[in-house]
Amino acid sequence: MNAASLALPVLVAGGGIGGLAAALALSRFGLPVTVLEQSPHIGEIGAGIQLGPNAFAAFDALGVGARMRELAVYTDELVMHDALDASLVGRIPAGAALRERFGNPYAVIHRADLHLALFDAARASGRIGFLTSTQVQSMAQDAAGVSVQDANGATHRGSALIGADGVKSALRAQLVGDPARVSGHVVYRAVVERQEFPADLRWNAASIWVGPNCHLVHYPLRGGEQYNVVVTFHSREVEEWGVREGSRAEVQSYFEGVCPRARQLIDLPRSWKRWATADREPIAQWTFGRCTLLGDAAHPMLQYLAQGACMALEDAVTLGEALRANDGDVTRAFSHYERSRVTRTARVVLATREMGRIYHAKGVERLVRNSLWTGRTPQRFYDALEWLYGWRAERCLAP
Repeated sequence: MNAASLALPVLVAGGGIGGLAAALALSRFGLPVTVLEQSPHIGEIGAGIQLGPNAFAAFDALGVGARMRELAVYTDELVMHDALDASLVGRIPAGAALRERFGNPYAVIHRADLHLALFDAARASGRIGFLTSTQVQSMAQDAAGVSVQDANGATHRGSALIGADGVKSALRAQLVGDPARVSGHVVYRAVVERQEFPADLRWNAASIWVGPNCHLVHYPLRGGEQYNVVVTFHSREVEEWGVREGSRAEVQSYFEGVCPRARQLIDLPRSWKRWATADREPIAQWTFGRCTLLGDAAHPMLQYLAQGACMALEDAVTLGEALRANDGDVTRAFSHYERSRVTRTARVVLATREMGRIYHAKGVERLVRNSLWTGRTPQRFYDALEWLYGWRAERCLAP
């Protein structure tokens, strides 16, 4: 970068988890950053998310590991039951043995708590500015930097641009232009207060009930004072990718065949948010000169491995390390970051699709699924998860 471009901030489109993590990574390298967020306020909606050990490795590299460990809830196990007959399918201990194997815990956290902790760290950095009510629409670049146009008609100038503008990224639409792959799977999410949650399901576990074309998830949040409830089903309708208010009658109509213990989950929430989900086919290029994509803008994925936020955090750390390895040369660093992330994130996208098929198995395939984990030791579970949970910041640039 030349002297003029060094005076310009790196622009980050999107103030979500990925955008804030990217801003932190860049600021830790010493760069000024401006986050462009379309909402009037920096904030987060949603409910709980699961954090694999790879997420905590990323938190540590971003300097927020201690705070995230304070906010997280540490589950004793990950447990799967058959939603039809309530039989136990599999159980993975998530305590000391998992921490010893991967060097970090498995935990759950409220999305808003995670987001606020990243926001607090970004504000404390002294190098990150924020422009809200600023919806990025397009970008142009030249040898000296990038220019970003927003929906209000304003232009923002920066040395480089990180597109962390989510699953419906305007920057990806401009640079790649590929269609979304609407799954037909609908996700309902809600948070339930402890006193309203069934006593016989107040487990300190990330729990899933798997059934034909559907599944249900529950786990504690905020020290067990709340519980996250997520249900997923294959819609009878032709779906369009998006979020809206859910219908209690609709969600109840998809779970008539599940066992009573699991079915009580869908009767709990007073209100639901409804997500019609989609991903995209993995791509080999998401870097274009001084602009690169990150998180859901680069590799949107379904929810079945609970890795969307984790991959965005890994992206951010890798981006920062690529800048360090390339002495701040943006174009070289962005290409290095891309090379280091394409194969891994594509594997997660594809593995997530397959896990959704396994969760929603029916007929004989359901019986095969239930037999897969019979008698499997914790060590074998950990071995199968090594590729995913064994990520480390110090090795993130390895090809």
